This record gives sequence, structure tokens and C-alpha cells, in this order.
Amino acid sequence: MIVEEVRKFSSAGSVSLDIARECLSVALICDALDASGFRHQSPRLPFRNQTANVSATNGSMMIGYCKTTLWADMAFSDPQPYELELKAIDSCEREDVIVCSAAGSLRSGIWGELLSTAARNQGCVGVLVDGAVRDIAKMRSMAFTAYSLGVSPYDSKDRQRVIDFDVTIEIGGVTVSPGDLVAADEDGVVFVPKSVVHDVLSAAWAKAHDENKVRDAIRSGMSAQQAYAKFGIL
Repeated sequence: MIVEEVRKFSSAGSVSLDIARECLSVALICDALDASGFRHQSPRLPFRNQTANVSATNGSMMIGYCKTTLWADMAFSDPQPYELELKAIDSCEREDVIVCSAAGSLRSGIWGELLSTAARNQGCVGVLVDGAVRDIAKMRSMAFTAYSLGVSPYDSKDRQRVIDFDVTIEIGGVTVSPGDLVAADEDGVVFVPKSVVHDVLSAAWAKAHDENKVRDAIRSGMSAQQAYAKFGIL
């Protein structure tokens, strides 16, 4: 599969999400964004892959297109507590990542097993929550990737709700629009504006291969200064 994707890249000049997922990293994407003038695309928030294990992630990066949802804390009983979040999930498409902007609220676990099951049926590859999730063991067993700031056993009903979706949101000071690309791994999270996704992934791919050359040269005995002087890569 990977060899086939590499051949596709060589002929088409683009990086698919499958090859990006296996061969790139958030750090490489950040470097490519820096070079393109986008220097503030990674929120400085302690996101953690709550469902991480070998069977769930295979060590690969979560990457997909942003399906944005905007959440708010509540102080009243809501007769239709799940209306907009269910509409958002049912409108997901293949390779989407649900991005939940909840202003860091840990009041409840706004994402869990049932939402993960419904989202995955639509082709969604994961969720990123600026808040808390729950049902960790069940999501882990179904191999659904969930990044969040924390966990909470509480249901969102009458505590938090979706107030809009498919709108521009903010995550840790980074503006995120529907259709932007999001990537997450152990190093952190990064958002790529949709207007530069192709260029940024191509640049990250090129840097990954240049770094391989530097690594091989250093392993062969070249000093770090010599390698940098020759390749200009660090």
C-alpha cells in the first residue's frame, strides 16, 4: 500500500492523506507551515490521545479535514440537548475529523462511544475536543482516535451543547475553518489552512526525505556541523 502511494506521489506530485498519515508528523507539517509564513498554527494546549495504544493508532498520525462544532456550557434544562451535534455527525464525510471548540471546558464528557460509532459510520477518522471526552475504554476497543484536554464521566445533557457547526471556530488561539486540515500526534496538534494544504504537505514530504539524507550522513560519521553545511537541514 505504501509503495503504491509513493508511486502515486511521484506521478501526481501530491501527498494523499494515507501516505501523510504513515510518513509525516506534526513537527514536519509545522516546519512546512513556518516556511510558508504560517507560524502560529499549533495551539499551545495539552491535547492528549486518550485512546492511544498499538491497536488503536499503529503509531500513525491522526490527520483529516476539519468538521467544526461550536459548544457552550449550559445552565438550564434543554428539551433537545443533542439536536445540533447529531446533525453535525450525520453530515460528516470520509476523512473528516470532528473538531469540538468548547473553550477548554471540562464540565462534561462531550464525546463518547456512541458518537464515535456514528461518526465512524460516516467515514470520520477521529475527534479533537477542546474539552473533555468519556467512554475511553470503549473508544479504544473500537480503535477510534480521540484527542482531548481531559476526561469526564458526566453526560453533556444540560451541561454543554453544540450551538453551531460548519462555522469558523478558535482552538487555543488558532482560527480554524471548515475544510482546513488538522493533524495530531505525540508532539501536538497543527491546523493547515485549506488554501495551502497541497503545498504544505508536499513541502513536509520533501523535508522528510531531506532529513533522511542528513540522518544517514550523520550515522555514517559526518559531524552535525558538516551535515548542516552540506544539506541545510536540521
